[in-house]
Amino acid sequence: MRRGERPPVVPPGPTEVDGGTAELLGDADRDGSWVLMVEGTPQSHVDLDNPAHLEFEYVRRMGHVLDLAAPEGQPVDAVHLGGGALTLARYLAVTRPGSRQRVVEVDQRLTDLVRAHLPLPRDARVRVRAADARAGLAALPPASADVVVSDVFAGARTPAHLTTVEYAAEAHRVLRPGGVLAVNVADGPPLRFARGQVATLRAVFAHVCVLAEPGTLRGRRFGNLVAVASDAPLPVAALTRRCAADPMPARVVEGEDLARFVGRAQPVTDAGAVASPEPPPGVFSR
Repeated sequence: MRRGERPPVVPPGPTEVDGGTAELLGDADRDGSWVLMVEGTPQSHVDLDNPAHLEFEYVRRMGHVLDLAAPEGQPVDAVHLGGGALTLARYLAVTRPGSRQRVVEVDQRLTDLVRAHLPLPRDARVRVRAADARAGLAALPPASADVVVSDVFAGARTPAHLTTVEYAAEAHRVLRPGGVLAVNVADGPPLRFARGQVATLRAVFAHVCVLAEPGTLRGRRFGNLVAVASDAPLPVAALTRRCAADPMPARVVEGEDLARFVGRAQPVTDAGAVASPEPPPGVFSR
């Protein structure tokens, strides 16, 4: 091996982590790329040769949000709630060098597996704390982050306590003025959960939009919607252009269209929260 080259990844096979069984599978279609599976569900995709490549469509949409959160290349202070294989932390490390990033991941053994076999980019300033996402968020200082990304799953569902007004208010507290929150929302027909999540964010933030593939948005199939929230106006036109140019184009819904999407859905509070719906069998299989 030449000096400076990265040693080849040797996947350890199925490994017991706090959340069940995790496995790293090589991507047969892309050299140097790996998929992290947890309990049979794909949790993350990582391209070690090109960390700026985002394979999962909803993660690509989150990448668009991060790209537009500050002037191109400018470092940001980022908080990632849910770590997985640290895909977006790697992305920011190479697209915004010098960014300071804090990751809250409840599964310490999962983090150990990822860091042992999928090394972070050189000079990445990423700190990972083993904690529940909401507890980790509550421990952060106010106005200390430019972006917060919430992408947390226990198995294939988002825990109930991470779906509420109180949780969104903690993210609002941690964000600086004009900071941006991006939330992965997994739902299917009739999108009752997703509508409630948008209503929840609208109760806390002045501006909200949703990025989603049209079939998912119309309630035709189970999928991932990305909800984006800020107290500053969102770059809707730029997001629309980027989402439309993706391999799987997505729509950006805001304003009156978003109000119609929400309908009569009410904000979710801790007292009435439920976890996100269980995906249909095989929907995330590889």
